[in-house]
Amino acid sequence: MTASLAAKRALDLAVAVPLLLLTLPVQAVVASAVAADLGRPVLFAQARPGRDGIPFTMRKFRSMRDVDPSRGLVDDASRLTPFGRWLRASSLDELPTLWNVVRGEMSLVGPRPLLVQYLPLYSPAEARRHEVAPGLTGLAQVSGRNALTWQEKFALDVEYVDRRSLLLDLRILVATARAVLLRKGISADGEATMPVFAGTTAREP
Repeated sequence: MTASLAAKRALDLAVAVPLLLLTLPVQAVVASAVAADLGRPVLFAQARPGRDGIPFTMRKFRSMRDVDPSRGLVDDASRLTPFGRWLRASSLDELPTLWNVVRGEMSLVGPRPLLVQYLPLYSPAEARRHEVAPGLTGLAQVSGRNALTWQEKFALDVEYVDRRSLLLDLRILVATARAVLLRKGISADGEATMPVFAGTTAREP
């Protein structure tokens, strides 16, 4: 492990471990609220691509009902409950993901882990976002979050890969705290979250 990676890992543990322990009472309350609103299980577990595209299981608090075409629950907008919307806006749904940071599957700062099925859809430039570990937050998240287009997000992800440093991570963490308080960019225009990524039209040769 290089010195820069060791310093980043030290920062991850120095922040994630105390935060995980301190938020356990909050997580217990949130888990009870999720169980009352959505039922069990209270955690949403899904495979996401990690560094080099290697999948890991990411866990968050559930904010959506299960897909049920008979009840019209087929997309994010119909499945997201009012409580779930608040949970996402407050970012409290992300608290269990701190465990992924402690385990080393994620970092505090890095490109957000998206869906495994997106992997073959990236252009070679966009795929560079997987050169680093995914993060709880990142340059794209403090630059507009879901209000950005996919292409804008990916450009910022690659910019982070090229500029990454401990100082940049610290700046992003401070900006994240501000963004969470302001609750900006939670969803794209006309979407409950973000539209499905269908691939980049212009491919690099």
